[in-house]
Order: sequence, then structure tokens, then C-alpha cells
Amino acid sequence: MKQNPHIQRHHHITLNVGDPQEDYDFHTKLLGLKSVKKTALYDGDEPIFHFYYGNEAAEESALITCFPMRQSGRKARKGSGQISTLQLSVAPSSLDYWHARLKDHGIEAKREERFGDKLLTFAHPAGIDYELVAVKDDARKAYSKGPVPAEHGIRGTHGITVSVRDLDNSEEFMADGWTGKKGSKDGTVTRYQVGKGGTGTIVDLRHDHDLPQGSWAYGEGVVHHCAFQVSDLDVQKDVKFHLEGLGYTDVSERKDRGYFQSVYVRTPGGAMFEATVSKPEGFLIDEPAESLGKSLQIPPVFIHRKDEIMKHLGPLPRD
Repeated sequence: MKQNPHIQRHHHITLNVGDPQEDYDFHTKLLGLKSVKKTALYDGDEPIFHFYYGNEAAEESALITCFPMRQSGRKARKGSGQISTLQLSVAPSSLDYWHARLKDHGIEAKREERFGDKLLTFAHPAGIDYELVAVKDDARKAYSKGPVPAEHGIRGTHGITVSVRDLDNSEEFMADGWTGKKGSKDGTVTRYQVGKGGTGTIVDLRHDHDLPQGSWAYGEGVVHHCAFQVSDLDVQKDVKFHLEGLGYTDVSERKDRGYFQSVYVRTPGGAMFEATVSKPEGFLIDEPAESLGKSLQIPPVFIHRKDEIMKHLGPLPRD
């Protein structure tokens, strides 16, 4: 393995949501994120929308991607063995703004504190738990052309919370397999940080020893996976071999996701993680910067079925 920590920070987090318009409105009109990409899911024969949302630069560690599952009729079951919560970074002075904004849009938000950080908890319309965490030092730039003033905007991910029934196995994976550094504990939650640490690198393990197992398949209402950035394809290959050498055999081959290359692992706690390398062209591989997130981009694997796919998926969400 290379000497530097090979897992650097979050790359993106992917959710199984419900209705396409509902999800688009939640992320762009309520949370004020930038629409980065409208495309389709790469796996399987039946196409599903795949939306990307991000910050001003559409950078790694600020991306939320969503599969609207309502059309398929598939529902997921929340439980242990899943990423339960997405934590997003905002300025400390912004929590009052967000509490009022969420209330004005009919969303209940509760004030909490964890690891000394003040935060707001609320839920996506599909039932996925979100937290806005007050973070003092975060150089990432929030989207400045949306409905939320830039000084209050979401800068990117802060952390994820993973619900596990067996804490020991997950801690071993985080330390030995994912080069995470163990931090403090707050109640039933143990904090790990990857790479250089700080916002955008956090994995919180919540010990839910009595919580029944949640579902893993595509289905509305749960997080699907969290991707983590690695520097290049050689490091990604090292990560795969390292995990397999430790005995974690549920590791995928490299998959081309259009804008990045991915290797997936089912962690011993059940949550799916991904080691990701962005392509040099990134999101500009199929559309210019000024047009990002405005029209549907058909993945190359489906391009011969473009007309059929567009008819099946239906209209794109309205701005």
C-alpha cells in the first residue's frame, strides 16, 4: 500500500428517493444545491433517473446523487446495516436561518448537539434522515446562484452515520481496511475520520445492537451507498487488493460510471462503500460547464435506446 492514507474524503453519497420532481425541488429549491447532472442509472436493463446535486464547483465531497424509485414501485426497509444519516456542512451563523427556512416549507427540524457540534435534524420527503451541522472551518464554496444566500449555503458533506449491530467488526474495517482514524465517542456513536480528517471525511458508527436489518436492494427511502475519493487508479487497485487480502471478499471489479471509476465493497456492518477516481474531464465529459444539469445525458451503454429511455423515464423535473 502507498504510505499516505489512501481513502481521502467523501466523493459522493447516493440515495434511493421517491418522485423525481419532489426530489429535485427538495435539493435545488429548498436546500439550494446546484443541479450538476441529469442522467440515468448504469446498472440493470430498466433505466432509472440519476440526478446529481452539488456546490458551486460541483466538487468531490459535495455531491449528493439520487435514484428516484417511485416509478419502479420498489420500497426499501430502514434498519441496521445501512447508512442512516447524511450530514451536511453549513456556517455556524446559519442554523437559525435554516431552522426558519425548513419550518416555512413545512419541514420539522430539531436542534441537537453531537461531538460538540450544533446541528439541525430533519428528513427528506422519502424519509431519509439529514443533518445540517455548524462547521466553523470549511473552505468549500456553496452554490451562489440558487434560492439560498451563499453565506448560508451548504458547502458539502460533513459526515455519514452508519447503523451497525456489531460495532467491533465495523471498527476493524474502518481502521484496517479503510485507513480511518478513531476519534471520540458520544453516546452510542463512535467517530472515525479518513484522509486528513475534518469536515467531509467523517464516518460515525452508531451501535444499534437491537435494530433489525434493513434492506440493501434498490428501493425508495434509504441511502444506497457512500463513495470516497482516492487519488488514482493505481491506488484504487491497491485498495481492492488490500481489502481482499484482509478477507473482505465482497469487493466489486472496477466499474465505469461515466464521470468516475468505481470499486464497491459491502462493509461487515452492511453499508456499501465505494472507492472512487474522478475522470480528468469530470462532469464536462458530455456537456459544457454552462449547461451542467439542464438536459438529460444518456449513458453510453444506453445510447442506442435513447428514444425508448426518454419515453420510459418521462419528463425531466421542472426548474
